[in-house]
Amino acid sequence: MLLKIFQIVRFVIAKRLLESKQNTPHLYLSSDVILDPLLSLRKDLKDRYDVKVSVNDIVIKVVAAALRNVGEANAYWDDEKGEVILCDSVDISIAVATEKGLLTPIIRNADQKTISSISSEVKELAEKARSGKLKPQEFQGGTFSISNLGMFPVDQFCAIINPPQACIMAVGRGNKVVEPVVGADGIERPAVVTKMNLTLSADHRVFDGKVAGAFLSALQSNFSDIKRLLL
Repeated sequence: MLLKIFQIVRFVIAKRLLESKQNTPHLYLSSDVILDPLLSLRKDLKDRYDVKVSVNDIVIKVVAAALRNVGEANAYWDDEKGEVILCDSVDISIAVATEKGLLTPIIRNADQKTISSISSEVKELAEKARSGKLKPQEFQGGTFSISNLGMFPVDQFCAIINPPQACIMAVGRGNKVVEPVVGADGIERPAVVTKMNLTLSADHRVFDGKVAGAFLSALQSNFSDIKRLLL
């Protein structure tokens, strides 16, 4: 019985992904972000407040804040109306691998939640997904998706948009690199930093160059000044 369910889920996923590639004009945009402020925040939360969160939990908050700041990116294309529809809430779908296939439980109103709240909800939804106990309202809908393969030796990849959403962000692993960094004294010196690649797969009917650029700029700003997300 479990095998049959798995086969059905895989068939539905394959069908939807094929339709997405065939019917949605995918636009790909890639950018590297410096991960060190995020890692520092994560360590501070654990050391000072005994709050344990994952890198992906903070990434969800970063993305949600950027979507709230750039509302045009939190939208989808309505085929019947032939126009872009802006979404009222920021609902982040997270890709979770299960024995039954890939499921995408949703963190609703993610922009309004704390990082610790997001972390608790992610753990709960992921456990439900793996045990087959997700309710339809917990995985149907969503306005934006995140697929994170940072736990594997994957530096960069392109994900396929999950319709009717207009964008999915692929997150690679963090890598230490040496590059020029401007110090507090204003002098540029070589330094070791941790960088992580983000690749957006976006519906070009929704994301033109202006929207995509504004959204990536908001992401970069949030990653560089990540502690303001706690305010």
